[in-house]
Amino acid sequence: MPERRPFVRLPTEVYPVNYGLRLKPDLIDFTFEGKLEAAVEVTQGTNQIVMNCADIDIITASFVPEGGEEINATGINYQNEDEKVTLCFPSTLQKGSGSLKIDFVGELNDKMKGFYRSKYTTPSGEIRYAAVTQFEATDARRAFPCWDEPAIKATFDITLIVPKDRVALSNMNVVDRKPYPEDHSLVEVKFATTPIMSTYLVAFVIGEYDFVESQSSDGVTVRVYTPVGKAEQGRFALEVATKTLPFYKDYFSVPYPLPKIDLIAIADFAAGAMENWGLVTYRETALLIDPKNSCASSRQWVALVVGHELAHQWFGNLVTMEWWTHLWLNEGFASWIEYLCVDHCFPEYDIWTQFVSADYTRALDLDALDNSHPIEVDVGHPSEVDEIFDAISYSKGASVIRMLHNYIGDEDFRKGMNAYLLKFQHKNASTEDLWECLEQASGKPIAAVMNSWTKQMGFPIIVVDQEQHGSDRVLKISQKKFCASGPRNDENCPNWMVPISICTSEDPSCSKMEVLLDQPETTINITNVAPDHWLKINPGTVGFYRIQYSSAMLESLLPAIRDLTLLPVDRLGLQNDLFSLARAGMISTVEVLKVMEAFVNEPNYTVWSDLSCNLGVLSSLLSHTDFHEDIQEFIRDLFTPIGMKLGWDSKTGEGHLDALLRGLVLGKLGKAGHKATLEEARRRFKDHVEGKQILPADLRSPVYLTVLKHGDSTTLDTMLKLHKQADMQEEKNRIERVLGAIPAPDIIQRVLNFALSEEVRPQDTVSVIGGVAGSSKQGRKAAWKFVKDNWEELHNRYQGGFLISRLIKLTLDGFAIDKMAAEVKSFFESHHAPAAERTVQQCCENILLNASWLKRDADAIHQYLLQRKAPPV
Repeated sequence: MPERRPFVRLPTEVYPVNYGLRLKPDLIDFTFEGKLEAAVEVTQGTNQIVMNCADIDIITASFVPEGGEEINATGINYQNEDEKVTLCFPSTLQKGSGSLKIDFVGELNDKMKGFYRSKYTTPSGEIRYAAVTQFEATDARRAFPCWDEPAIKATFDITLIVPKDRVALSNMNVVDRKPYPEDHSLVEVKFATTPIMSTYLVAFVIGEYDFVESQSSDGVTVRVYTPVGKAEQGRFALEVATKTLPFYKDYFSVPYPLPKIDLIAIADFAAGAMENWGLVTYRETALLIDPKNSCASSRQWVALVVGHELAHQWFGNLVTMEWWTHLWLNEGFASWIEYLCVDHCFPEYDIWTQFVSADYTRALDLDALDNSHPIEVDVGHPSEVDEIFDAISYSKGASVIRMLHNYIGDEDFRKGMNAYLLKFQHKNASTEDLWECLEQASGKPIAAVMNSWTKQMGFPIIVVDQEQHGSDRVLKISQKKFCASGPRNDENCPNWMVPISICTSEDPSCSKMEVLLDQPETTINITNVAPDHWLKINPGTVGFYRIQYSSAMLESLLPAIRDLTLLPVDRLGLQNDLFSLARAGMISTVEVLKVMEAFVNEPNYTVWSDLSCNLGVLSSLLSHTDFHEDIQEFIRDLFTPIGMKLGWDSKTGEGHLDALLRGLVLGKLGKAGHKATLEEARRRFKDHVEGKQILPADLRSPVYLTVLKHGDSTTLDTMLKLHKQADMQEEKNRIERVLGAIPAPDIIQRVLNFALSEEVRPQDTVSVIGGVAGSSKQGRKAAWKFVKDNWEELHNRYQGGFLISRLIKLTLDGFAIDKMAAEVKSFFESHHAPAAERTVQQCCENILLNASWLKRDADAIHQYLLQRKAPPV
């Protein structure tokens, strides 16, 4: 790996106060012209100005000191590696105010970053391009030369010169629109001055859109912009946004600071969405909902993403992290509060239980690896910044904030948040600043407790045993670092400050006792617990740790799973802990299979969803053995009763979660080859394709998956035809994600080639290849070979972005042979992917963990699955 020069932040001799920016994009030649006139302060005499700049050609640059003569730059030196430019002047720029003028040209690239082009088809079928932006983390410098660091805030006056039949949007409202003197087919659109803000939050969009509009109860104009002819698909997001703004205003006790907010769907978009201040950009699937053709999970996804991005308008945009090291503050916080917001708008989603499955357990899995990283990471170079947009920043960040909120209590938490926002509005803050505000509001040792969670990687496993003393229960608890590869006897084992709560069978939903475990071990005495009552640690599954109970304690909890007296979130957490203990070799996988069988009466969607995920992992692991069919049978047995109970058609009075559960269960049964499910899926698919009876949106994924998993090339042809005909991006994605299920090796190749075709949007290629890799042993091999063979194109397409990391992870995580880890390592030694370095290490570690899990437990699992079926003697 070539060593990089040490990264340095920009010098501070000159800083911007206001950017006056004029941009004129050419939507035919994919170039743009720009004029920057920045009001700057020179803090000490210098003869050069250093700024960020990438893929931009500066034509002229000059400096005009206040009341003085213009000084032309005599040298323009680009440091491309560092994405910087140095403007050299023939004389010293004196301390004081001045104006920096730069004329430049750039390219509307197709890399989904900076100022880029996005391809769309008009209702009449013509292909056109919009010009849009994505600047976070470090790509504003691709649109105009700037001080592209989050702490260098300024105001912006933006003017766009665009074809007069196009919509032009930016962060602020339009204040003037007039014909462009040099070309009457163009107009000059001028936007109001922004508040003081960071460069990464600036945005502009030029394209063709329709919109729906509303007013929030606190007087903010909200618009959702959609592709032409699809305005109605913006209604759902509009409702969520108009409900959400007053919710946050109330929660933070700080009003939304801009006159308007626009939410807009962008065709080619790498992330899920981006919180640009006043102009939030989204993938089409994260914003558009069609009442007839959108499924329940899409509505939920849209609600969460809207909640997340709008939270950033305060937390991130109004108060911004000082440097990318503190990115987790933005993302962890928004990833936590999006759930609070959705719970407020849609209590029927039971969204906090889903949080545990979607974020909490994901973060625990990643953070148990030796190649994890602390929440706070020192980052410098842009490629290092890209790499921290991962499950640690988002999901572990959100999980520790949830734990903190629980530890402080809502009232003091809000008090502290309000103080933080007021103290730092229009400025920058670090993690410590938030702790200080929360500490003052709550009187608790917040910094001391939280530093152990953000500054060191990993989390503890809490080992619990108990004894009965008369009417008292004595608990022995100890902590040590949980490692995915099993216990270590490290001398210098890290410790955490662990808020521990305990409940009993008398009231499973309420904690009977709370302690802060701040040493390796302790003994807790709980009075008045009858000998036949059980104890449960971490009720609500809020503390960010795993638990290992003594076998007697675990035995006493199993009936509470069967009779549902444990809360859903705790039934889920118990099973998830056991599964990860099995993977780490601390218990046998057979123990977990036995516990899974206790879930036969389970009614809760999220609990099933987590079970289903873990069984998917196990199924994928066992695809490396010759008894893969036996685990399919286990899955069929476990899911058949709930499948029978739910049936295929929704019943009156059912809600959101029933729809999600039905889709999950039928998909699981179909994929595992449950005969009746497969036959019914084929029948309904045929009717759907022939137009006799269109499948309801919630049944499409499970049906498509089932027919493909047991299908042939004709099935694939039919699916590809449905894909071509689909008008909604949601439907195209739904099909793309399941295409990989097709079993025959020669047909798998067609799916992989399709992934890179014009038919699939660039951001969605990754999920097609991932679908192939995740579906079978042959799929895994084929997908990895395909990624290697097409590496140049894939890397060029996603260079730097987090999509390259996601692609690598989806392709590699399922392997379970030691030598694969070596192969992967050597491939990436000769094919550099700096933004995915850590991901590659995590994948290699996962491959080795899978291999040792298989060696350790395969025989015992096989024996268990065989004796399950053996007739009783």
